[in-house]
Parts: sequence; C-alpha cells; structure tokens
Amino acid sequence: MDITTFKRAEIKFLVTASQRAMLEKAFAQRMIPDEHGESTICNIYCDTPDFRLIRRSLEKPVYKEKFRIRSYGRVKEDGKVFMELKKKYDGIVYKRRISLTQADAVDYINGCEALPKDGQIEREIDYFVKFYGGLVPAMYICYDRSAYFCEEDPGLRVTFDRNILWRTENVSLTSRPSGRQILKPGQSLMEIKCAGAIPMWLVELLSKGGIRQISFSKYGTAYTTMIREMNERGVYCA
Repeated sequence: MDITTFKRAEIKFLVTASQRAMLEKAFAQRMIPDEHGESTICNIYCDTPDFRLIRRSLEKPVYKEKFRIRSYGRVKEDGKVFMELKKKYDGIVYKRRISLTQADAVDYINGCEALPKDGQIEREIDYFVKFYGGLVPAMYICYDRSAYFCEEDPGLRVTFDRNILWRTENVSLTSRPSGRQILKPGQSLMEIKCAGAIPMWLVELLSKGGIRQISFSKYGTAYTTMIREMNERGVYCA
C-alpha cells in the first residue's frame, strides 16, 4: 500500500564509501531493505519560470515548500508516478503524495486536465499549483537509492543516494536517466528519516564513523551550480 502522508524529521549526511560500508555492515543486525530497497528514483521538480520556489528555499526560511513528480525508474506514458507536495516547517517535513499515470501528471501540469481524483490531498496540491500559477517542469534529478527500515521501529528509515544526476534539458520521466553529477566519486547522501529522536545505537555508529550532519538539497545544489555557471558565461540571471 502506498503511503500518502508523511510527517518526520529528515537528517542528512555526506558519507564516503568506507563510512557507508561500516554503516551497512552494522545495519545487517537491525535494518531490513524496504519495498524499494534498491531503486533508481527519477524526479521532475516543478517551479515558476524564475525559480521562485527554490530561490526561497535557499534563503533557509522557517517554512519552505517544493513540488515534484517522482517515478521509480524510467516510465511510459501509462506508467505510475507520484505527485508530491513537500513542506518543511521548523525542521519537520510534511509530505502529501498521490499516485497517477505519467500522462495524467503531464496533462495536469500543462493545464489541460484536472487531477483524476478529488480527495483532500488532491485539493491541497491543486491549491498550491493555482497559488503559484504557471508552474513548469524546471529540473530533472535522478539517483540510485538503497533504503532500509528498522526492524524494531518501522518508522525509522535510512537511505543512501548515490550517482545523483541533474539536467534542465529533456525534463521528462519517460527519458533515460542521465545528467551531470552532484557528488564526488564514492560519496553517498545518507538520510535518516524518523518521527522522533535518533536511537542511541545509531548515534553511536555515526560518532564512531566521524559522520556529521549537514544541510543539503539536491535541487538547491543543482540550481546553485546552474546559476554560477550562467554568471560565469555572462548570462543575466534575475
């Protein structure tokens, strides 16, 4: 069954290949690969033409929001995708998600059709899209993910994202996953997702490995790179 709402803390770390190996060895005692344990996740981040959403997010406000369409691997027009409204307030992430076909998602973003259903989450998404007006597919980001959940506490999840790629051309989930790298060779972005405090055994593992929490956004990092390169070429950016 697809989970449609989330409320949790998402804590991020950049880890080396050796740090990841140490963690995954320890996870064998407590963690289980989840339903999408090994997968390629593809995302279309939708934004205003002037990138208002990500520019606001990079200012690190107390409240920020993002809107994306996600698939597990490359999809066909009739393939299943997830439309997600992600909000973060005071360090806590709130996510609303619906599933629909790729074709229906494209028709909705292009303003050709309404959402296929009329539930509470659909109405929240529709209000958001109409509030910002003129949202467009702004950036494609994909990555290979390994995901685990805790046997004792299924609300505790850990993911490792590697081979994080981005592009602003051919922004479609029906296209082959490709783009430019965000991370250095051997690095993975680890996220701990939990409803409460991180358990002590995991805190001790992080300390043992010298692993420190960071602030990191895939979309934000790619956008910042894009703007820097445009400025270096002398392209005016609003």
